[in-house]
Amino acid sequence: MAALLYIHGFLSSPLSFKAQQTQAWLAANHPEIDYHCPQLSPYPNETQKGLEELVESLLPQPIYLMGSSLGGFWATWLAEKYNLRALLVNPAVNPQSFMPKYLGMELKSYHTDDTYLLQPHHIDEIVEVDIQPKRLANYWLLVQTGDETLDYRNAVEKYAGCKQTIEEGGDHAFQGFERYLESGLAFLSAATK
Repeated sequence: MAALLYIHGFLSSPLSFKAQQTQAWLAANHPEIDYHCPQLSPYPNETQKGLEELVESLLPQPIYLMGSSLGGFWATWLAEKYNLRALLVNPAVNPQSFMPKYLGMELKSYHTDDTYLLQPHHIDEIVEVDIQPKRLANYWLLVQTGDETLDYRNAVEKYAGCKQTIEEGGDHAFQGFERYLESGLAFLSAATK
């Protein structure tokens, strides 16, 4: 048995398009893989604890990570901590650089009525878990140059030495993500065969 952990982005949820796409595709093509996509808080310490508890509850079975945007940041942290493979989709790099603009604003989830208020200590919390990837063979980076939210070049630089796919155009949602589900799963499961 294996588990796939899809980690959604900032203010997103398990209802995001790519999360739903991944869940449906797995159900149709690989029902033997357990799908997990927890609702994550924008508060870093809460997210860190929740992801640790989930991963440790799933071990020792193989765990495959997929992370989009800020979820890619968290997937990197998990991949390094637990030696897991990760498919990163337009991942956030150095999120502490863009978090200050959200301080003191009421933030609303894209898919629920949940609201949040980021404080300066939340930036300190994200800095504590911002790490450089060292297990380079564990990552496959997918970016599109048309990402309107994040500069794809930051991810290309951070994940230098990792498997990378850089597509011209597209956007932050990563157009055509479903094209990579089969090959992405093959990459994620390669280390466990």
